[in-house]
Amino acid sequence: MSPIAARHPTATTAGTASTAPTGTATESVTESVTESATETVTRKPAPVRGAGFGVLLALLATVVWSGSFVAARALHDTVPPVQAAFWRWIVAILVVTPFAARATWRQRHLIRRHAGFVVLASLLGITVYNTLVNQAGLTTSAGNMGMIMAASPVVMALFERFGGARLGVRRVTGMVIACAGVLLLVGKGALPVRLGAGDLWMFAAALSFASYSALLKRRPDGLGGVVFLYATFLLGALMLLPVYVVSLATQGGFEPTTGTVGPLVHVGVLSSAVAFLAWNKAVSLVGAARAGIVYYLQPVCVALLSYALLGERLGLLGGASMALILGGVALSAAR
Repeated sequence: MSPIAARHPTATTAGTASTAPTGTATESVTESVTESATETVTRKPAPVRGAGFGVLLALLATVVWSGSFVAARALHDTVPPVQAAFWRWIVAILVVTPFAARATWRQRHLIRRHAGFVVLASLLGITVYNTLVNQAGLTTSAGNMGMIMAASPVVMALFERFGGARLGVRRVTGMVIACAGVLLLVGKGALPVRLGAGDLWMFAAALSFASYSALLKRRPDGLGGVVFLYATFLLGALMLLPVYVVSLATQGGFEPTTGTVGPLVHVGVLSSAVAFLAWNKAVSLVGAARAGIVYYLQPVCVALLSYALLGERLGLLGGASMALILGGVALSAAR
């Protein structure tokens, strides 16, 4: 007999009997730990903070982009639209390069693997969208540009519907009201609505931006936000290059003055590098539809900036249009 058995004569005889209570206790402890871990994960506050941070980033992008419409309008008679778009992205590339070049080189194989996605995002969000905004600035006001762009979240909601999400009566009603506000604005209260060239360009820009935002939720895993942004800047500028050369040959260049270089630096640094990085991160945190809710504030920001910097007055009709647009999109965003 072993010393342990001698000291504890009941150990062998009672071993079988004590197994069940021990197993039950172990299972109880395991269940308790599992439940505690589940509660800890459920109550983890990080997603809430992430959502709030995402909303703040979307607000930052919205405010900064409001200034880009004013800048586009300010450049309408001095810098051709394609040249303005091209140099905007050149400035943005110069700003982002020190922070993103090395990481982009490390992830070059991942970018090549998802080249189709990156090229499409570059085309919609970089090459097409901003060129259309500059083109619209030739013939429509900055206030109109901002309010027409407020319709882009409605398009984002439609993309959600195509993806299988249900919109509901309230959301559809809000979308109809917002669209009525846009038509009232661009038609100046008259029926049938006659759209100006600049208004049509802005509608196309809104569609391009909404498509770009919808794509962001499909960004490949492992592709960093700054790397993705830098890659789209490079590809977007590269796709603009042939059109830029044609513009130089047919329209001539622009004179580099404070009135031309200043707005281009502004949109290159803030409206491109800062705002796009903030928006992309916001969409990754809260989704395109929720970020689009914040984007509804853009008409207000544009109206205030265009009045302060360009002297553009909103007027009674513009105020009514803004009320309809904001009311409609707020209703469509309500849950």
